Amino acid sequence: MADGGRQHRVLIVEDEDNIAIALDYLMSREGYAHERIATGQGALELIRDSRPDLVLLDVMLPEVSGYEICQKIRADTDLSDVRILMMTARGSAMERRKGLALGADGFIAKPFELGELRAELRRILDGETT
Repeated sequence: MADGGRQHRVLIVEDEDNIAIALDYLMSREGYAHERIATGQGALELIRDSRPDLVLLDVMLPEVSGYEICQKIRADTDLSDVRILMMTARGSAMERRKGLALGADGFIAKPFELGELRAELRRILDGETT
């Protein structure tokens, strides 16, 4: 829960249904209010409209990459309080550095352990840095 008992809101930007189902399960279990968009197209508008506390952002998306979305969120001063946790199947050190350099608050490689993801979500939502 967030300050004052308000639920943290998480937007999942993930095109793979099987991963999205696992994420939906985890978000529900952890008590986060959440929704999902399956493509990069429209994600930025949804982020501006819904103002989630955290965006769980896949790197490889149809139409617009997660890196582009991350960069656009960080370029928008109105979205400065939105946290970003990037996910990728290509979990190389270079991918991680790129995501963090573009302003992501965290980076997790797929497939991930649910416990590892849970810990990263909590760390970021609690305002801790990497």
